[in-house]
Amino acid sequence: MKSTRAFRSAAIVAGAAPFVALLAACGSDAGAEPTPTSPAANGSSSAVAAPSQSPVAASCPSAPPAAGGTPEWTLPGTTGNVAVTGSTDSAAPEIKVAGPFGVTATQVHTLVAGDGPVVPDTATVSVCYMGVNGRDGSTFDSSYERGEPAEFPLDGVVPGFQKAIAGQKVGSTVAVAMDPADGYPEGQPSAGIQKGDSLVFAIKILGITG
Repeated sequence: MKSTRAFRSAAIVAGAAPFVALLAACGSDAGAEPTPTSPAANGSSSAVAAPSQSPVAASCPSAPPAAGGTPEWTLPGTTGNVAVTGSTDSAAPEIKVAGPFGVTATQVHTLVAGDGPVVPDTATVSVCYMGVNGRDGSTFDSSYERGEPAEFPLDGVVPGFQKAIAGQKVGSTVAVAMDPADGYPEGQPSAGIQKGDSLVFAIKILGITG
């Protein structure tokens, strides 16, 4: 299984979702490393066994988006700017950074509103996501590249990721520009994230699983 890529105190997502685990790592003890498995809570690599409450897609598209499209969200930061195009049924999202990009307050934008149930702030969700570092524009984790959704509880991830998803409707695609305090205030070396880095995510909310 691939090594973990992102979250607050322990790997948070089930299955093969390395990033979200890194997201859980930011609240861990100093020097602690995230569990090198998928982002499942407490380092577990098994899927969360909860009854499905909404339809959940089985895969995340890995094909690149069509060239020449208009971004669905452009955001100037305190430095740099970012342009985000959400995923479709057949293509992954695109995040273009003119950097270094940074924000001093987390900002969330709904790219496409879904028509499913509203996501509670403590729900366990299934999502496709891409995470990009605003400092250098590098993709540090992507479930689209793996072709598999990530599943995790929103009360076990970094604040910025929870802010992006809670209150949205299932089926929505959203983007979030996350200030350092809502991501990894002290950095996350295993993902190439330095102290002070702002992060940008494109997320497709597939379903509520618990």
